[in-house]
Amino acid sequence: MERVNYPTLHQLAIFIAVVEHRSFSRAAEELSLSQPSVSMQVQKLENTLRNVPLFEQTGRKLSLTEAGQEFYHYARTVLNQMDEAILVLEELKGMERGRLRVAADTTAGVYVVPRILGQFKRLYPQISISMQVGNRTTVQEQLFSHAADLAVMGHTFDNPELMAIPLQANKLVVIAHPKHPLVGQELISLENLSKEPFILREAGSGTRASTEKIFTKSNLKMQVVMELSDNGAIKQAVIAGIGLAVISSATLELELKTGQLVMLKVDGFPVKRQWYLVQVRGKRLSPPAQTFQELALRSISKTEEI
Repeated sequence: MERVNYPTLHQLAIFIAVVEHRSFSRAAEELSLSQPSVSMQVQKLENTLRNVPLFEQTGRKLSLTEAGQEFYHYARTVLNQMDEAILVLEELKGMERGRLRVAADTTAGVYVVPRILGQFKRLYPQISISMQVGNRTTVQEQLFSHAADLAVMGHTFDNPELMAIPLQANKLVVIAHPKHPLVGQELISLENLSKEPFILREAGSGTRASTEKIFTKSNLKMQVVMELSDNGAIKQAVIAGIGLAVISSATLELELKTGQLVMLKVDGFPVKRQWYLVQVRGKRLSPPAQTFQELALRSISKTEEI
């Protein structure tokens, strides 16, 4: 009987990383490997598969061959099943060891999740933790590729394969420099606010979508003078007097205490949104992920809102 050489799990993991990043260099960075090492493992994988090419390079564009597309689905299934097997073994050992992989949007990843992870690490110091922060698309990809067990987001996904559990109110407020002329007014109308320069999050941001929706409902157009993708940069721009901004109150604890920023009293604000804990529907959570979920539901609900 002819001896069959099988690809290693390491080779499958490298192949999947290259496919999902569409880049050898980015896959190498994620896996903490050198690019030549990644290229060599892919070459060995192709040799094991009887010299079937999995990738083709056109200029700087890397794409899968037809064989590569077919093989990707099988490779993904093998690693998913191995993850399931590891979860079963981890359950047998309880919380003595294991890993927790969390994803979050840019606001939750800086201002919400670290507090929960701090509590988790104090209770379970032996569990290794990784957190990846990204935009809506990136987080969704991490959940479906099993790179993350759970995600904490300021919005839900319009995808029936994902389920979202509400955690806590996420209030959007209007902020200004303490010396702004509108500071101190009892109730500012949206019409007056629409005449002011605004710093907004980038297009596609949940915060921006909620903000624009309010003004659009009143047939008003915002005066956007700057777009930024980072909450810290937005706050600094407001502190510098460039304009007003709409931002999650969860990001403002320090600036409000020190008097660097002020929340304005505006008709229609604060906008009530939610923080959500998101996971793939029907996915079996590992003991660390299940424990994190329970801790998040307990701890966030007790967090004081600003």
